[in-house]
Amino acid sequence: MNRLLLLALSIYLSSATSKADVKSWPQWRGPDASGHAFEGKFPAEWSANKNLIWKTSLPGRGHSSAVHENGLIWITTALETPASEKEKQERLKANDGLSTVTVLSEVSLRALQVEPKTGKILQNIEVIRKKQPQWVHHLNSYASPSPVIEANRLYLHFGAYGNACLDSSSGEIIWKNTQKELWVMHENGPGSSPIIFENLLIFHLDGSDKQSVVALYKDTGKIAWQTKRSGKMKENPQLQKSYSTPIVEILNGQSVLISCGADWVYGYNPRNGAELWKINYGVLGFSNVARPIIGHGMLYISTCFMKAEIHAYRYQGLEKPELVWKMIKGAPKMPSPILVGKQLYVINDGGILTCVNAISGDLIWRERIGGEFSASPTYANGLLYFSNRDGKTIVIKPGKELNIIAENTIDGTAHMASITPFQNSFLLRSEEGLYRIGKK
Repeated sequence: MNRLLLLALSIYLSSATSKADVKSWPQWRGPDASGHAFEGKFPAEWSANKNLIWKTSLPGRGHSSAVHENGLIWITTALETPASEKEKQERLKANDGLSTVTVLSEVSLRALQVEPKTGKILQNIEVIRKKQPQWVHHLNSYASPSPVIEANRLYLHFGAYGNACLDSSSGEIIWKNTQKELWVMHENGPGSSPIIFENLLIFHLDGSDKQSVVALYKDTGKIAWQTKRSGKMKENPQLQKSYSTPIVEILNGQSVLISCGADWVYGYNPRNGAELWKINYGVLGFSNVARPIIGHGMLYISTCFMKAEIHAYRYQGLEKPELVWKMIKGAPKMPSPILVGKQLYVINDGGILTCVNAISGDLIWRERIGGEFSASPTYANGLLYFSNRDGKTIVIKPGKELNIIAENTIDGTAHMASITPFQNSFLLRSEEGLYRIGKK
């Protein structure tokens, strides 16, 4: 083999290895949905003048988190055309829910590819356009579900407005599904993010009118299965909706889709949608936002609205999970909990941070850290990051007492999206734009 050929082979192998070594963040809350970052040297402190690699304004508005694979960064947004006051008042006559909503005449739902070195928007692709879309709550957006990226495919879910698959390199739309069987009334807008399991794209459609879990074939976008919620709920349709994102875990040797809906947490066979078990919360729980987490042979969920509770269920060796303990004070309605070792950390919407023993539920400490929270926390570099609606990220060191390491503000606008780790930096979305935070 001549020297030129050896050199070419060496360059190819080096390139292939570097690509394979790039750690991905393919979905909301990371590869295993735990909120734990891959190993890296992530910043603990930042501001507009410190540890800021770039900032970029994003067109439109959205609360989705960025995802990435092999250096390709994608995020979603919505371009909004407000309704006139006359149109707004006419359409809101049919509103039986909250009055604090945004009403549009038209919305353009888009996927944005962002260049990692500069933050430049490389592609701005309209995926779905909808006239007179459903209203959304003012704390929500039309682009709140985070996408999923896998094997050079970007999968998008915009709630009842539809689903799509893009080539993550070229941006070409491979398929789109907006069929009427997948239409529900969200009332407060789309919120549940999709997940990938084997050959399926799975998501929740829990509206005030209909409630189901759906799987599409990820190669074609056609419906593989759709399972209606079977649990009895309150008669008021406003108490039947939900916005939680499911997870798939191996429970006792079997893959189980763990899915929080109104008043019930369900276990399904993710391959065919067959219901395996369901557990009633025992309290009113709806408009679920927080995502379940798993650890220590246990399942942790939030019942969300009205008065939230954290429930811990043991599943190891059991046909159906059994309740072990509850946390009824300081539970979140929107942020997901996070597990660090044997400690469960829970930030509620009002800024109260609670640390409990994850196995027994015993309180370790509870402190107010200030602000209002919607985003779910991230664990990286041995630290916990909590971003709030005041535009501040509070960094704490886990332990037996509250230990605040830093309080970081970058533009002062709300952080509704969760932080995305990228290489040795963070992608942080605010109402103002997208930021890459780390050492230059």
